[in-house]
Amino acid sequence: MPEKRYAMQNVAAEWGYMSAKAYGDPFNEIELDIVFTNDSGKTWRVPAYWAGDNEWRVRFAAPETGVYEYRTVCSDEDNASLNNIKGTLYVRPYQGNNPLYQHGPLKISGNKRYFMHQDGTPFFWLGDTWWFGLSKKLKWPEEFQMLTADRKQKGFTVIQLVAGFYPDTPKFEINADKWNDFSWEPGYKRINPAYFDEMDLRIQWLVRSGIVPCIFGSWGYHIRWTGLEAMKKHWRYVIARYGAYPVVWCIAGEGRAPFYLSDNPERDEAIQKHEWSEMGRFIRRIDPYHHPMTIHTRHYSTSREEVDDISLLDFDLPQAGQGNYSHISDAAKLISEAVLRKPTLPVVNGEVLYEGTFESCSAEIQRFVFWSAMLSGAAGHTYGANGLWQFNRKEDMLPALPGSASWGEILWEDAYKFPGSSQVGYGRQLLEKYEWWKLEPRQDYVEPSAGGDNYALPYAAEIPGKVQIYYFPGPVHPWSPPIFIKGMQHGSKYNAYFYDPKSGRQYPLGEVEPGSDNRWKLPLPPVMHDWVLVLEKKVY
Repeated sequence: MPEKRYAMQNVAAEWGYMSAKAYGDPFNEIELDIVFTNDSGKTWRVPAYWAGDNEWRVRFAAPETGVYEYRTVCSDEDNASLNNIKGTLYVRPYQGNNPLYQHGPLKISGNKRYFMHQDGTPFFWLGDTWWFGLSKKLKWPEEFQMLTADRKQKGFTVIQLVAGFYPDTPKFEINADKWNDFSWEPGYKRINPAYFDEMDLRIQWLVRSGIVPCIFGSWGYHIRWTGLEAMKKHWRYVIARYGAYPVVWCIAGEGRAPFYLSDNPERDEAIQKHEWSEMGRFIRRIDPYHHPMTIHTRHYSTSREEVDDISLLDFDLPQAGQGNYSHISDAAKLISEAVLRKPTLPVVNGEVLYEGTFESCSAEIQRFVFWSAMLSGAAGHTYGANGLWQFNRKEDMLPALPGSASWGEILWEDAYKFPGSSQVGYGRQLLEKYEWWKLEPRQDYVEPSAGGDNYALPYAAEIPGKVQIYYFPGPVHPWSPPIFIKGMQHGSKYNAYFYDPKSGRQYPLGEVEPGSDNRWKLPLPPVMHDWVLVLEKKVY
């Protein structure tokens, strides 16, 4: 008799199937899919995942309300306990206040400039970097839940995590043994379901908290050890377990960057670019939800350089790299130029100048890379903190690789409190007062302005006819050259205020208007550091 099940729209429904037939190596011997068809004729072929022993489970998030008929499709057609089992799923509207379920998972806007939910609601990408956040270096539940609450309170909307094959580690099984933290069995023979059982709890907690997981399938160079076919099985498993959640995919971290001790870096770079491109095509083919997908890049590069087909990318996730004050202009230039490239893609600075790196990347650099990106037309920004991304503990620092050096001994318990993590959140608060997704870069509105051979100068952007937003890296002080605002329309008046990107405080300037030459000299702000200026056009 056909099964009957019930679910809510956009929320993952889950159930399992037990095989009456025993297999010697079930993960490698069979595959199970479930095909769903709704009452309007749309179909979704959803991969199921091996849960251990003789059990397979499926997760499905129905994107529409209504009635869905489903049937199982097993590669072993003679297994009646897994193949051609039929049922009906009744889906009602979501009832709750989680925005990821209210508005649906993410997609790309029609103009390819920003992220939005399935119902068209714009989504502000403010990401944080937890490369080792799915490992036991961050304890579940107390530490993971505490850090999630801190990031939610500060305004983060995305967490970037790696599913098992971590960065800055040699062959996975060597370091994982220390943490009892295998995602695969040694030798890459088969998946370890127990690793993913705990990953489930963490991914589900982020989603429950209204935060989007951006799941990296692996760090790039690991594919040279696993091989392409094992990595395809890894990605199929990740999609089967997490595709029903409102996630974003990153094919790999630093996709074509070879392992530090590679004996032939040029060879490995070429192979990795080819194999990760193949992986992107594989993900496109089997992900029934078509979640937004990208690939993270090596230092000072964009996602476009990491693959052999731009159509594999839904958005660009450049890495401006690590460094210090001398690198901020290059970091800003990378994003400014990425936004202008064709075909148009939403751009998010996926890794840049982590706070606390090299003892010099302090909060003012975090403010600069955020504001320079957003006023250059970026779709969002990802923050990172040294000590946090690798979850350093007193008893367990991420060691230096042979031929390399340690990133330092900052503890994650200290790194998550760095002030930059709050200050990028203040930036989001200000931008969300307005229709930020309509901002257009207008460097011609300010003098001097970032560009050319110096991107560490002022930035300007405008929502036409409504508001202009300026960022002055500064510090603006009595001895600095004058700064002129040139974007105000003659005959118009504006409500002006300074916004302190350090504190989120607003300092009113009252009503202002341009001079006869359509220019307005920027007054001195209250304190000598970087500032944001907002000009709201008055409508009569």
